[in-house]
Amino acid sequence: KGELLLNDAILVENRLAKVKYKRTKEEKAEFEILEKLKEHLDKELPLRVLELSEQELKSIKGFQFFTLKPIIFVINLHESLIKDADEIVNKLKNKLTLDKGSNIISLSIKIEEEITQLPKEDMELFMEDLGIKEFAINRVIRSTYELLELISFFTAGEDEVRAWTIKNGTVAKVAAGEIHSDIERGFIKAELVHYDDFMKYKDMKKVKEAGLLRLEGKEYVVKDGDIINFKFNV
Repeated sequence: KGELLLNDAILVENRLAKVKYKRTKEEKAEFEILEKLKEHLDKELPLRVLELSEQELKSIKGFQFFTLKPIIFVINLHESLIKDADEIVNKLKNKLTLDKGSNIISLSIKIEEEITQLPKEDMELFMEDLGIKEFAINRVIRSTYELLELISFFTAGEDEVRAWTIKNGTVAKVAAGEIHSDIERGFIKAELVHYDDFMKYKDMKKVKEAGLLRLEGKEYVVKDGDIINFKFNV
């Protein structure tokens, strides 16, 4: 953690030295944002907890600052400590003083590898006995999505189901553009049902009868797990 902070601080100071006496509008703007970063780093705080506007984030994107990136600590536990995983993780969270852009996940690689070799029915019993609710890989993926503020929506046809990754808060019309620019350009409506609602019935006809299939407009904010059929015309 300290090395990452030091690396970013050196990068900022070196760049500040180069633009300190420059006078163009762009250079002045860069100097101001770099000064803001330096002040924050001098407090030994990672850049990911600094409030920055979209424009500011865009202007420093090329620097690839380490402490601007989210971080996940993955702890490999001995099998004897699996049942104490939550307590261990909480202690580490307090010690590391985690910020909003970081998280800790515990796992036992050896045990999880052994579990994957078992028949499904034995696998579930073994996981329950050890207090493992789900595989670590699933928790790592979900935590990564949360830290990056990403969600997934689905499209489904007769021969294919696909998941599309978008930023949390994306509206339906923009989400349609992830599939094809023509769908975004000719967007009319989004016909959708949430995954959880679909799984209650597992049949689209029954979903319609239950009134869970609905039409939404271009400003609808897509939810994680939405199954969407975009209506468009170009």
